[in-house]
Order: sequence, then structure tokens, then C-alpha cells
Amino acid sequence: MAIEIKVPSVGESITEVTLVKWLKKDGEWVDRDEVIAELESEKATFEINAEQAGVLKIIAPEGDTLKIGDIACNINTDAVKPEVKVSPVAATGEISTNAAHEKVVSPTQTDITIKATPVAAAIIADKKVDIKTVTASGSNGKIIKQDVLEAISNPGRKQGIELFGRQKRSEKLSNLRKTISRRLVEAKNSTAMLTTFNEVDMSAIMEIRAKNKDKFKELHGVNLGFMSFFTKACCFALQEWPAVNALLDGENIQYHDFCDVSIAVSAPKGLVVPVIRNAESLSMAEIEKKVVELAKKAKENKLTIEEMSGGTFTITNGGVFGSLMSTPIINIPQSAILGMHKIQDRPMAINGQVVIKPMMYLALSYDHRIIDGRESVTFLVRVKELLENPALLLFGKDPVKSLLEL
Repeated sequence: MAIEIKVPSVGESITEVTLVKWLKKDGEWVDRDEVIAELESEKATFEINAEQAGVLKIIAPEGDTLKIGDIACNINTDAVKPEVKVSPVAATGEISTNAAHEKVVSPTQTDITIKATPVAAAIIADKKVDIKTVTASGSNGKIIKQDVLEAISNPGRKQGIELFGRQKRSEKLSNLRKTISRRLVEAKNSTAMLTTFNEVDMSAIMEIRAKNKDKFKELHGVNLGFMSFFTKACCFALQEWPAVNALLDGENIQYHDFCDVSIAVSAPKGLVVPVIRNAESLSMAEIEKKVVELAKKAKENKLTIEEMSGGTFTITNGGVFGSLMSTPIINIPQSAILGMHKIQDRPMAINGQVVIKPMMYLALSYDHRIIDGRESVTFLVRVKELLENPALLLFGKDPVKSLLEL
């Protein structure tokens, strides 16, 4: 009996998806609940699982745009699962991708192997050459001595690419990339976007992290990063300046008494912005755990639409890529986004003396239709104050003044 595997519904507003990749081959055996394909909508990547065990019959090719409910493949559930056969691997002339740096594999090696001449295999083992950098030019895809010597002579250069070549290639825009492009252009064209800048001395935060990072990880199981400090600081400031945490809804401004903070994450297929819900109510450890969880899902293309929907304010960190300063684009329909940047030692004038301090530029892009210049500037100054005096993150103000009710 052959059962049909159809494109599942992945969200109310999504009517079509792109079949990005088959993870199993046509005619291959699949187990029940095994992931067999990846789908991509305009918002996220999803997976198709095998509903029953059997032999796969692919119907929709990779790259096809499918409607919800279209048939992607069939599974023949009457087929008999084939026995696993282990083929012996010749001790000479073949090397394991997992053991290439150590030895020529034994006859019982079951890892995927790459063919090489005995001399080439010996050089690879002796020089500990990464076989991924070697391009085979011998017959039947075999690596020969010259291939290995070429890889050793040109470390860092991808083999098979002609020097001074002028090759071009064209790739179809993915649905996710199309959505990113559309939203960025829409944000530029539909908002009165302006950016204000400031800088923050990161000395206090770096000192706290250096002193407490080991104990923090021991107790909470996650690293103490910068994102929890910035999220905490922004939550205090957002509640003091509600317009920065608002959005324009037709002729109304929608305010929020909670802070759902979107964090920009670079995923394999593009930038995504999963949301930390009620960040104002979370502890530092809870924020760090949520950041790790969402970042991991983003890198594995496992974020759901719900995890990327909503958000009242966005934080993006271009500093992880070395950016010193930038003007981030608003994540519509939000009204503001904070850009973090690279921490760099710079000479600062303090009390008439030149002192070297670890400084970071901050950039706040905001929609001037909702947020006035005074609000945007004082918001950013407040974030700076909280970051330079992390003790304020306990109460939002000086602990002594809080104690004295000043």
C-alpha cells in the first residue's frame, strides 16, 4: 500500500512553500517519523516526517513551489526493509573521512571512504592533510599523489578553482530571502526612520563577567554573555519611555506594558528575529538560557512562526562580526531597534586624563512618527547609564537612593 505525504499547514497566512531539500533519496527506505525533507515558507523552514515506514517515492523535485496540501511523495508501506550490508574496505588506497589524519583504515572500517592511490594515502596520513581540501583528479574519482601535493602547496585555496578565473553562478532567491528583502525595503519606505548614536564604557560589565562567569555557568548551565545585560537595560528603559516599545496601528499607537524583545540571529538561510517573551520579568540566567535556545533553533532551522512573531523591540549585535558602527533597520511594525557593536579599546578623556577604555558604539534607529528626538536620545542615554552602572539593573535606579526612597 502506498500512502501519500502531503505538504502540511504551517501557518494561517501561508499558502505555499518551497521544497528546499530531500534528506532521503528516491527509492530509499525511511523509518516512521524520520525527517525526509525540508520546506521553506516566507517566514521559516519546516520539515516533513515519514508518517509510516517504507520505501520513498519522490514526486515533487527540489526547488518546486508547492501549495499546502500538495503531494510531496509516496511511501510504499508494503516494502520489506532491506538488510544492512557492510562492505569490506581495502586497507590500501582508501581512507576514512573520520580517520584521514591518523591512518589508512582497516578492512572492517564502515565509515564513508574516499579512494586514493597508496602513495597519496600515505602522504595524507603522514602530513595529516584534511581530505576535504583535496580535489580528486584520478580515474573514477581517485585521489592521486599530485592532488595531495597541490593541496599542501596551496593551503587555504579551494581546489579546482582556476586562478584568475571569472566564473559566475546564479541562485534563485529563497522564500525567506524574498521576505527579508521585502520587509527591509518596506521598513525604509514606510517609516520616518532616524538613527541616534551614543557610546558605552563596557569596563564594569566586563569586570562582572570576568569575576563571575565560572560560578554563573556552574549554577545556571549557560555562559554569562552581554545580551542579558543589554536586554535588562533595554527593558527598564522601555518601561520608562513607552513610545519606544510601541507600534503604529492605523491611526492609533499601540502601547505595551510588557517587553517582548526580538533578538536578531544570523541563521544559515538568512537573518531571523526570534522573540524573548516578557523579558522584563526574566532573570539574567533565564534571558541567557532563552538566547541560547533560540539561537540553537535558528541555526538548525527549527524556529516556529510563533517564536518569530510579535516582538515589541529588537536588539541586534553586529559586533560579533566585527562591525564598529552601523544604522540598523527597524523591524516593522516595531518602532525602534538597538544596534550593538564591537568592543574596542579607545583613549577616553576622564577627569582631564587620557585613559584607555573598552568602548562600544550604540545605535538606536527609530520611527520618528511615533518617537520624538527627546525620547529617543534620553532612552539611549538611560541604556548607557544602566550598562555603565550594572548595579542599577537591580531596581532600575541607584540602590542607595532606592533604599532611602529618594
